[in-house]
Amino acid sequence: MRRTLALLPLAILTACKPPASDDYIERARIDEPAEGPSEPIDSPDTDDAIWAPAEEGARLLYGNPGEHPLFAIECLSDGTEPMLGYTRFARADAHAKAILALIGNGHVSRLNIDAVQIGDIWRWEGAIEADDRRLDALTGRREVEATVPGAGSVILNASALPGELVERCRNLTEPLTAEQPMPGPSSPEDPA
Repeated sequence: MRRTLALLPLAILTACKPPASDDYIERARIDEPAEGPSEPIDSPDTDDAIWAPAEEGARLLYGNPGEHPLFAIECLSDGTEPMLGYTRFARADAHAKAILALIGNGHVSRLNIDAVQIGDIWRWEGAIEADDRRLDALTGRREVEATVPGAGSVILNASALPGELVERCRNLTEPLTAEQPMPGPSSPEDPA
């Protein structure tokens, strides 16, 4: 009898807190449904796409002539170690983070890329030290596949221009200024 009376407070206490169960989620109220990533986009047609120097700075744009660019690389320097910036012009989810895969020229490289807000839109951008060997995927004369999950694969057609920009950026000894952009190739025509 004493033993039963001693267990009575414990039984009352456990009755106040039910054990965990599978239907616990059903008992909780969820105010807002969780949002997943946006629907992936198709890979763009790049049969006619080319690399072209931008009008300012040490920047190359890649895309189909007369259309919005698909990809860009740029030498960034402010007196510290030169960096190579890269942009995938595709819609990104706010605050998303991903990996940009570069496959080509005998290399498979994975670079961090983040969603960056530009005005009202989010797009993919990243940067890495110019002397990082993962950029060697861009230094050959063969095509490169650039893939960001959900943003499709962009086939970067063969060109000498990306490799030249990477090498010039690696060899940069002084900061770039808007007044003195990195020299481009002697002709806007791509020698590849």
